[in-house]
Amino acid sequence: MRLFQPEASGPLAPITLEPIGVVRSPVKHPRPHGWEDVEARIVLRRGLAPALVGLEGFSHIFVLFFMHQVPPKMRGVSLQAPPADDGSMPLRGIFATRSQLRPNPLGLTVCLLLRVRGHVLWVRGLDAIDGTPVLDIKPYLPPYDAVAQATMPPWVWDMGR
Repeated sequence: MRLFQPEASGPLAPITLEPIGVVRSPVKHPRPHGWEDVEARIVLRRGLAPALVGLEGFSHIFVLFFMHQVPPKMRGVSLQAPPADDGSMPLRGIFATRSQLRPNPLGLTVCLLLRVRGHVLWVRGLDAIDGTPVLDIKPYLPPYDAVAQATMPPWVWDMGR
């Protein structure tokens, strides 16, 4: 029995997602860097506390969130963006960058899980501002999620210079 059938060709139906929680962070405004040491809380809806059972044994988690401060009129406006904040590099396709100005402004971060208490998670390194809606949480599984042979184009390395 197949749970999912392939989509017929044609336009895709809109998707509606309901946040599972919200980020509580000392960072109130978006910023491009400096998230490594930021400690934040993810406060889930109280009814979701049972979904966290067993998560406390993991050192890291994926957090999928909605970048709610990106204005709708800016979402997907440009399909290219400069990969560096200062505009010093040539434009790249939006899907080759970490730009917030995406057709769907979703953020995905692997962060350190400090502790879990009830319906609240304490994390470090989550690059989401205070009030950000959280869509999902998944454990980081090194045997599956770490890609030993992953590569990047040279221009990515040039951004750090």
